[in-house]
Amino acid sequence: MSLPLAFVSVILIWSTTPLAIKWSALGVGFSFAVFSRMAIGTLLCVLLLAALRIRVPLHRKARLAYLASGLSLFGAMSLTYWSAQYVSSGLISVLFGLSPLITSLGAVLWLNEEALTANKILGMVLGLIGLGLVFQGGLELGPGALLGILALLCAVATQSLGLVWIKRIGDDSHPLAMTLGTLAVGLPLFFAAWWWADGSLPAALPQQALIATVYLGVFGSVLGFMLYFYMIKHME
Repeated sequence: MSLPLAFVSVILIWSTTPLAIKWSALGVGFSFAVFSRMAIGTLLCVLLLAALRIRVPLHRKARLAYLASGLSLFGAMSLTYWSAQYVSSGLISVLFGLSPLITSLGAVLWLNEEALTANKILGMVLGLIGLGLVFQGGLELGPGALLGILALLCAVATQSLGLVWIKRIGDDSHPLAMTLGTLAVGLPLFFAAWWWADGSLPAALPQQALIATVYLGVFGSVLGFMLYFYMIKHME
C-alpha cells in the first residue's frame, strides 16, 4: 500500500466527518448515532476479515493495542458527538487542528521523539490559522457552546494521546484486524452509553441521518481507521 496515498486518503475521509457527524444525529440523538456508526463498522469489518481470511491476533500485545485504541475511540467519539449538539462542524474542525501539537507533546514524553522542532511548530500554527480562516463564518457560539468546546478539547486530547499509546505498544497486527479489535472494545461501551443516555430506538430515521451514518460507518470508521493504523505502523 502506498503510504502517501494512505495519508492523503485519511485526510480526505476524516475532513468530511465533522459535518457528517452533525447530519447523522439529526432526529435520532447523538448516542444512537455514534452507536449505529460503530455497529455498521464492526459488521463490515467482520465480513471483510472473513472474506479476506485475515486472522485477528489475540496475543498480549495485540490485546493491549485493541484496549488502548478502543478506549481512546470511545472517549474521543462520545465527546465529539455530544459536543456536536452545541458547536458547529467548522469549530470541530478547527479544534481538531490541535491534534498535531498534542500528539507531538505526547511523543516527546512517551516515545522520546524529537517531535517539536521550530519548523513543525510553525507548520502547526499556520495550519490552525488556515483552519480558522476557512471556517471563520461558522465559528459562532450559541447556548452550551462553552461546554461543547471543553468536551471537544478533551476529545482531541484523548484521540491524540491514544495514538501515542498505540505507537508505544508497537503491535504489528494487520490494520483491518486492528480496526476490528478497536471496534470490538468500543462497541459495548457505545451501546452502554446509548442505553444510559436514551435507550429507545428513534421513531423514524431521516434519510440524511441514515446516509451520513452509513458513510461514517463504512468510510469514516472501517476504511479511515484501517488506513490510520497502517500509517501508525510506518510513520512517526
